[in-house]
Amino acid sequence: MRMMLALVLALIGSSALADDVQDAHRLALQGRDSYWNCLAGEYTRPGVRAMSAQDFTANIASACPSERQNFRVTLLDYLSLQFPDSQADANLVTANRAIELAQKDVVTAFVHRKAAPN
Repeated sequence: MRMMLALVLALIGSSALADDVQDAHRLALQGRDSYWNCLAGEYTRPGVRAMSAQDFTANIASACPSERQNFRVTLLDYLSLQFPDSQADANLVTANRAIELAQKDVVTAFVHRKAAPN
């Protein structure tokens, strides 16, 4: 009887953990989308085409601070649930790298658009 109770509790616990991971994943995706949408807004802002690539890169690096932080926090939460044995600093590196890649993609699109003939 005790074994059966332990098994039921373990299954309930793993189901709750799976739900937590799924919720954290959904929130991380929402954070990513919010950050990307904000960066896209910077990309399409009037007068941006007149900026140099260097100025636009600096602008993107400082743009959308609340969306960037929300993405970082929700991604860290998801990573800590998905990979509980990994080091916190490794998860932070992963989250920061995701932010860097999003910024790089927007800057790359800007440079290509600027180089294209009108």
